Amino acid sequence: MIVVSDTSPINYLILIEQIDRLYDLYRRVVVPPAVYRELQAPATPSAVQLWLSNQPAWLEVVSYSETTDSRLDYLGAGERDAILLAEELGADGLLIDDRDGRTEATRRDLRVIGTLGVLAAAA
Repeated sequence: MIVVSDTSPINYLILIEQIDRLYDLYRRVVVPPAVYRELQAPATPSAVQLWLSNQPAWLEVVSYSETTDSRLDYLGAGERDAILLAEELGADGLLIDDRDGRTEATRRDLRVIGTLGVLAAAA
């Protein structure tokens, strides 16, 4: 199973020490470069930065093709690129919390999973 993730689910799962649930549930988690950059931003909590410095093999950074979609310009870079990558890979799910991003992903028939959905599935 392959899922593409936006920034917030990874960030929050690290902060509550539940990040390994992603591997337990999905085995392969892919993020676009924009999400990886957001996770490395200077304001990122130190726990997230530390986790990234020893990131597991199951987290992959994958670029999508250069195809853009101007209908996604209202979203942040992470949300936009995660949606495009999920579409391109035919991902089994898209981990995303942002309301506008979730709405757009659902409109595009992507299976949307939020942070709370990950925790509920792991319970």
